[in-house]
Amino acid sequence: MSGNPGSSMSALRPTPPERGSFPLDHDGECTKFMQEYLKCMQLVRNENAMNCRLLAKDYLRCRMDHQLMDYDEWTHLGLPEDASGKSADHKSNSANNDSRPGQNIR
Repeated sequence: MSGNPGSSMSALRPTPPERGSFPLDHDGECTKFMQEYLKCMQLVRNENAMNCRLLAKDYLRCRMDHQLMDYDEWTHLGLPEDASGKSADHKSNSANNDSRPGQNIR
């Protein structure tokens, strides 16, 4: 007996994410950022703490810089703008000129 009411497998159809695909980070380029974010979330018991949100922003910035997601404005992602007032969209023009250590531009 299955755990699905009515025993109908058609009811278990997966749906795509609202904002499109979310490619896996096969090369582990953003793993460090992801682990820092998850560790923060564990420390604050999954509360919506500002320091964890800033780590989430670093993780999403890494994904944007490595073409694992499209550039988008921080406000659209539910995060505060950068201190300089520039959004992620403005970074897309300078992503190839970014000189952060450890970044691999393809």
